[in-house]
Amino acid sequence: MNPQRTVTGRAALAVIVAGAGLAAPVAGTPAAAAAAARAPAAIAWQPCRSYSEEALRRMVPPDRLDRFKEVLARLECGTVSVPLDYERPQGRQITVALTRLKAVDQAHRLGSLAMNPGGPGGSGYLMPVQLLTMNDDAGLNQRYDLIGFDPRGVGYSTKLNCPPPDGDPGPRPAGPETEESARRRYDIESRANAACGRSDPAFLGELTTANVARDLDRIRSGLRDQKLNFVGVSWGTWLGVVYRSQFPANVGRMFLDSVAIPRFSVVAFQDGRAAAAERNARRMAAWIAERHDRYGFGTTPQQVRDAIIALRADYDANPRRFTDLDMPLDGAIVAVSATQDAPVWPLAGQVLAELRDATGPTAPPTVKEVIGDPEPPSEPPADLPEQGNRTMNRAAFCNEDPSRLGFDAAWAAFQKRLADNPMTGRADDFSAGCAGWPLPVQPVRLRPGGGSLVLSGHRYETPSPYEWTLQTQAIVGGKVYTVDDDVHGSVLREPACAADLLSFFDTGRIDGGCAGVPVPEGDGQPAAKTLSRPATGFTF
Repeated sequence: MNPQRTVTGRAALAVIVAGAGLAAPVAGTPAAAAAAARAPAAIAWQPCRSYSEEALRRMVPPDRLDRFKEVLARLECGTVSVPLDYERPQGRQITVALTRLKAVDQAHRLGSLAMNPGGPGGSGYLMPVQLLTMNDDAGLNQRYDLIGFDPRGVGYSTKLNCPPPDGDPGPRPAGPETEESARRRYDIESRANAACGRSDPAFLGELTTANVARDLDRIRSGLRDQKLNFVGVSWGTWLGVVYRSQFPANVGRMFLDSVAIPRFSVVAFQDGRAAAAERNARRMAAWIAERHDRYGFGTTPQQVRDAIIALRADYDANPRRFTDLDMPLDGAIVAVSATQDAPVWPLAGQVLAELRDATGPTAPPTVKEVIGDPEPPSEPPADLPEQGNRTMNRAAFCNEDPSRLGFDAAWAAFQKRLADNPMTGRADDFSAGCAGWPLPVQPVRLRPGGGSLVLSGHRYETPSPYEWTLQTQAIVGGKVYTVDDDVHGSVLREPACAADLLSFFDTGRIDGGCAGVPVPEGDGQPAAKTLSRPATGFTF
């Protein structure tokens, strides 16, 4: 199995408004931020783009298309000019693109509420429209102007795309990564990092969370709001706490869902996510044990865990080849199955059982469905908005990563993760991380800020382990809101949790948490058709 490849079935994976990655600590001085804040910003409002029917169909499920168009018709679009380097405010200027959905109830308007879906590098330009498309009522837009924006380096804002890596490590042989193949991958990735960073160092060196936060405050200034309210998911939570640290007097109400790691390095980031994936796999093992009659892996969590580890080891030692699949299956498919969130456990359990019982020559039906090659995607329409920018992702990570390991240290860290996480460690790839990135590290310390802060942590999730929420609170303060699920960024999509979020922005008050996405009950009939790659590594 190719570890870089998402495992997909024929059915489309539901689009969720959540980040795909988390960011790192960032650079900047309070003096520079204060100087930039003194000069009022001006937003250049302009007609919004129109989108072709093909682009709209790519963005929205068919049953929500009319609602999307209805909300899109209300959208206002603009740009704001900001300094590339806030230490040189009169130097090179770049453009940040933003959108606004004015509050439905202008007579009782509470202010502007900006939002970011994650990344780093995720586009938030249409996030207000996407949020309202998910719901048929105004929700947050009843009393708030909803503000979307593309961070610098993304989408309709000034950006740069680095060329793809020069070189190809070739297909990884079936079975565990060898040191030889890992070294080839490391050399290619580190050269690509170096070439990317040197392609426009003046621009790429300014792709930091601190600068995105400064841009966000320029948007606040252009909107003529004294305070800015904010919703952030995943990396958007890091943007939120950095903004609050830099501009404590300018924060109103802030809700951050799936909180990012507060003291960043790529190593700590990967280790934290890998450990969380293994913990959640133990929950799945307990769930499977309660359904021994269906899956046959044992009647206790330990029996199921031991069986999954043995199955993973067997597939690594003896990769299976099926005549109707274009690649052999090794232990990675077992590990990927074990990393799934609770809503996918029925499907994951069935895949694991079929892998155990497979005799060939063709692949078992469910395995084939989630592994088999889908039809190649058609060329995207020219007007389809960019959803994420990988160059921004790489720059924001690497400008803020103090580790930048050499091969020996990176290989040792990878091997330790495999040993520490025997069920799920093989789901992740070896990566060079930020090795070779030629630009200086730009760290910053978080500080307590102003306004009203809610830190929403999901007790069992992998991409933003719950302990990161508690660690962040210890540094910056705020109230912890605990979601009792394992689904990244689920608050905006789970009605009871979303109602709490809405109440917070309406009243400033919130209780201690919500149930979140429920664990499947019943006989374990598969309710999903896809397995997704875990967000355990250095990926967008």
